[in-house]
Amino acid sequence: MKKHNFFAGPSILPQFTLDETIKAISDFAGTGLSLMEISHRSKQFVAVMDEAQALFKELLNIPEGYSVIFVGGGASTQFAMIPYNLMKSKAAYLNTGAWANKAIKEAKNFGEVVEVASSKDKTYNYIPKGYEVPEDADYFHITTNNTIYGTEIREDFDVNVPLIADMSSDIFSRPIDVSKYAVIYGGAQKNLGPAGVTFVIIRNDILGKVDRTIPTMLNYQTHIDKGSMFNTPPVVPVFAALQTLKWLKAQGGIAEIEKINIHKAGLLYDEIDRNPMFKGTVEDVADRSLMNICFVMNEGFEQYEKEFLEFAANKGFFGLKGHRSVGGFRASTYNALPVESVQALIEAMQEFEKIKS
Repeated sequence: MKKHNFFAGPSILPQFTLDETIKAISDFAGTGLSLMEISHRSKQFVAVMDEAQALFKELLNIPEGYSVIFVGGGASTQFAMIPYNLMKSKAAYLNTGAWANKAIKEAKNFGEVVEVASSKDKTYNYIPKGYEVPEDADYFHITTNNTIYGTEIREDFDVNVPLIADMSSDIFSRPIDVSKYAVIYGGAQKNLGPAGVTFVIIRNDILGKVDRTIPTMLNYQTHIDKGSMFNTPPVVPVFAALQTLKWLKAQGGIAEIEKINIHKAGLLYDEIDRNPMFKGTVEDVADRSLMNICFVMNEGFEQYEKEFLEFAANKGFFGLKGHRSVGGFRASTYNALPVESVQALIEAMQEFEKIKS
């Protein structure tokens, strides 16, 4: 039976990434040693790190004056590293869900946090609009894609303060104008690689402006100066991320990937809107995520939620259960998910409709 992986993260990876990583775990770069046991200082792995950073810059068209680093700790550690390195006294945050809330909580340890807008009033099922960012804020932080609630910011904001973006779950899903951002960061375990490595794209001139002493490991400059090799990096996840970057390039780059993502999401949203048994949780089309498609049973069909999940599981679908905080369903349609899996899910929804009608 064909398996369909809709997990929200860790999530589906390209088969190329899996195959190449498995080979390297057995025999890395012809050394006869496993990727898991070779020194990160070896010329073979240094070449991996250098190529990963270079491909990041190429695929995202990152301008001069920016660095790409790979660190551990997940995006959750970045929630603290951002204000530690960048907040002098006040920062602005857009509250669009659970991860934005966690970032806000950490930032409050370093100064004043201005929550410019929130969509909490409607369980985060929309992206706030019409707010103002304080001009005296040290930076403005956004979470571009909200995995739990299925909303996404698919534009690059123009603001008068440094823009910081958590792009953990939609990096490489669309072209972005990196020049509009001071920092872009994220965990790898959605669109890039296995859990364990975090990427940070940072404009170099944003650093060195706070008075506080920053611990060595939490100082971005440390990792920039040492090429992400100050301490032992997460070797296997970095290697796997490189394979995904190669795969992305082979697909034609990010613009081509975006076309596929729009097509996949459009197919599934169309079925959710058509099928009387289901209802999307994000009504405004402009706010709907292309990465995490959230939906529930429609009114009058709520009793079938568990039954549909079991029905889908028996057909080889994994990860369709919505986040425990909101329930319902969530189909994560990351870059590596083939359109065939989306089509199979649509067919399952239609079959379930016929059974219950």
